[in-house]
Amino acid sequence: MEPEPKKSRAPVRVWCDGCYDMCHFGHSNSFRQAKAMGDVLVVGVHSDDEVSKHKGPPMMTDEERYKMVRSVKWVDEVIEDAPYITYVSTLDKYKCDFCVHGDDISTSSDGTDSYAEVKNADRFKECRRTTGISTTDIVGRLLLATRQRRGGKESPLESMDTQALGSFVEGFGGRSAQTGVSHFLPTTQKIIQFSSGRVPGEGDKIIYTVGSFDIFHCGHVDFLKKAKELGDFVIVGVNTDQDVNYYKGGGNFPIMTLHERVLSVLACRYVDEVVIGAPYEVTQELIDHFKITVVAHGKTPIVLNQEGKDPFHVPKQLGIFQVIDSGNKMTSQTIIDRIIAQRLMYEERNRKKSEQQKIQNALAELQQRRDSTS
Repeated sequence: MEPEPKKSRAPVRVWCDGCYDMCHFGHSNSFRQAKAMGDVLVVGVHSDDEVSKHKGPPMMTDEERYKMVRSVKWVDEVIEDAPYITYVSTLDKYKCDFCVHGDDISTSSDGTDSYAEVKNADRFKECRRTTGISTTDIVGRLLLATRQRRGGKESPLESMDTQALGSFVEGFGGRSAQTGVSHFLPTTQKIIQFSSGRVPGEGDKIIYTVGSFDIFHCGHVDFLKKAKELGDFVIVGVNTDQDVNYYKGGGNFPIMTLHERVLSVLACRYVDEVVIGAPYEVTQELIDHFKITVVAHGKTPIVLNQEGKDPFHVPKQLGIFQVIDSGNKMTSQTIIDRIIAQRLMYEERNRKKSEQQKIQNALAELQQRRDSTS
């Protein structure tokens, strides 16, 4: 008798959910760990309304957050407008075997564990949170980076003392950020974990782009997606902190360190390889070394190097320089402006609350006087 054919195993579907505001490499690392526990990774992303109700208003819109999560190479499916509290019925609806979340605590607006139900049903697994990085930490760095005078005018954050700044950052659902110093410790193991290990094939059209990729956002994602459409293998050069500081005009830039920016780019599904600490100038030697077919750049202005030379003059002379219009105008400054606007919004909300409280106190005092004289 011939042996019976082995039954094929049904793919293990893993569920993750979250706000994923300013989606960073810490989120990507949780996706990487979750994907390793199964075959298909399904990620639920909460809507703006859900995030505002349970945690406070997000920096990025739900559409921006959906796009960022879709761009992470370990994510297979994205469920939009996922409920903030994770129920067994949600896992069943999307045919997921279990849920994965980091080893930090997540609570709903009433202070209860958002994952209590799936934990009680033994359908919860834990992954390790990436220490030294969080959305709150990034917001804190951005706030501190903007505490300076711009164009002779006082920044809205200039008058904020450290304690007030910390209290504002806590409003985003995390610990107070007192400094803009990164506490993430890069290791070779983390770089290996994020790398695809893929190499260019014979005859592949190789696309090269270079930049800071600071505060990795959906504008970067749209640009890299367009770059990928130009060829077969995308190499991204990530500039050193010193170079970024130069062409960003000094100050506290970059917000993210070189290795943090490298991991953010490596996690993107449109990127095949990253050059760590890439030179600011694209030289003939670099082009020959990587066998580059096209050097791509966005529509952002090109800052001349310290010798006053165009850093892209060689690929331009070779006729391999191409400008990409991603159709997305988001920049790091866009995010900074939103954070400042949020701070002003919080101040206005608190001012109105204070005025309402004064009116209520006055009415209560008036009522007490009437009661005492009646």
